[in-house]
Amino acid sequence: MKARDQWVAFMTIVTKEIRRFTRIWPQTLLPPAITMTLYFVIFGNLIGSRIGDMGGFDYMQYIVPGLIMMSVIQNSYGNVVSSFFSTKFQHSIEEMLVSPMPPHVILTGFVVGGMVRGMLVGLIVSLLSLFFTHLSMQHLLITVTVVILTAALFALGGFINAVFANKFDDISIVPTFILTPLTYLGGVFYSIDLLPEFWRTVSLANPIVYMVNAFRYGVLGVSDVNVYASLAAICGFVVAFYLFALWLLRRGTGIRH
Repeated sequence: MKARDQWVAFMTIVTKEIRRFTRIWPQTLLPPAITMTLYFVIFGNLIGSRIGDMGGFDYMQYIVPGLIMMSVIQNSYGNVVSSFFSTKFQHSIEEMLVSPMPPHVILTGFVVGGMVRGMLVGLIVSLLSLFFTHLSMQHLLITVTVVILTAALFALGGFINAVFANKFDDISIVPTFILTPLTYLGGVFYSIDLLPEFWRTVSLANPIVYMVNAFRYGVLGVSDVNVYASLAAICGFVVAFYLFALWLLRRGTGIRH
């Protein structure tokens, strides 16, 4: 398949994915915006006023980068896992697999579609946060890099979940029992430096800690962990997840019976 044809196939999948979630925006874009607004009001204004400063910043300012990353993670993951599983369930993935389209084009198309949704929701949440606090971008390049890499990582994670899922209930197991706990324990609402030494060490095994802190460093200029080590770790995860997802797709795992 020629490069131009691959590009057309890739853009077709991406366009389909974007139209899929924008067509039902009251279900895909509005709920995260409302949920994060409630976080701003409850945790930022009501509880934050009692907590005071954290990491040298007003509590609202401190948690906003974490909440933005939470929205990017959840929506990048959720878009791909639901979309690809629906494609499997309707057997339309079989049409893609028998076409001349290479597996890496199929994978990248779904992943980029999920990234667009994750980053779009992240942008919406960022704009909403400006009604509650002031954010000054300290390191724009790091901020953008972390958002793109994190969206790609969790879009790939959603793809892998969808490959192994056999029924609709299976696509909610990982977000409910793994993703949500890791996110809440990932330093979104607190600095891990406040934890006892043992629990701080345990927290360092949580990959979301590195994503949240790298993004917080990009926005506020503070981080509980080494930023460049965080970026290297995220890149490593993205490469590993991509190669694993591509291997699963080429094998037809969960697709060919």
